[in-house]
Amino acid sequence: MTRSAVVLDPGVLCTLQDRGRPGLASLGVPPSGAADLAAHDLANRLVGNRADAATLEVTMGGLRLRAETDLVLAAAGARCPGFDHHAVVTVPAGTVVALGLPPAGVRTYLAVRGGWEAEPVLGSRSTDVLSGLGPPPVRPGQRLLVGTAVERHPDVDQAPVPEPGAEPVRVEVLPGPRASWFGREAWQVLLETEWTVGGDSNRVGIRLEGPRGLRRERSGELVSEGMVRGAVQVPPSGRPVVFLADHPVTGGYPVIACVREAHLSVLAQVRAGQGVRFGAARDG
Repeated sequence: MTRSAVVLDPGVLCTLQDRGRPGLASLGVPPSGAADLAAHDLANRLVGNRADAATLEVTMGGLRLRAETDLVLAAAGARCPGFDHHAVVTVPAGTVVALGLPPAGVRTYLAVRGGWEAEPVLGSRSTDVLSGLGPPPVRPGQRLLVGTAVERHPDVDQAPVPEPGAEPVRVEVLPGPRASWFGREAWQVLLETEWTVGGDSNRVGIRLEGPRGLRRERSGELVSEGMVRGAVQVPPSGRPVVFLADHPVTGGYPVIACVREAHLSVLAQVRAGQGVRFGAARDG
């Protein structure tokens, strides 16, 4: 019997995500994948899925779906009212699952035992909102099929791990490949400023606002070069942009710093108006 659910309302933005398409940048293919990989992985582990299983990445809640068959679900990331969080939930056929607006954080990952199914594109089921690769965003009335990407079911039914908060976050950075384009003063401004997340941030990147921009000491234009997730790029405004999962593979603005990989999931959960501070990596 094919297991499935029908989408009643996808909310603001709901996409299928897995661990993305790493290693294809030389072909011009962005990595994509879950913006908050830690939460995505946790949801999959709770329902006993393989690491390559796809979850639903729900932005700012609002998802409503009806189970057409009995399903085993788990949600992680931003806590949405109306559904148990960081816990294994058995949902009988006919049940309507509704995720409310999270009080903090941006993205919630809903995993189903077996993984949400879709046709892979270049080895991944991830939706890339910049390039258009992968399945389109989830739409009302869509029937979501469940796959068979299962492993041994875990011996826990809850995961007491920290959740995204509304307070300012701190992430560590290493000097970027073009840090020499900026002087010591700009580096200090980067570290000493509490930046504010701009309203036009998305899966491509986080735009940061602050009282002072980062001033270059070197003039001229940079030939486009490769970009990575976590790159802190500085456009002419001097206000930094931090690239996330759907970032372009090349860019023409200098990268002053790179966020440590372990802290990228934290940035995936900051919302407009929230504070971000950078700290120099201890081993940087």
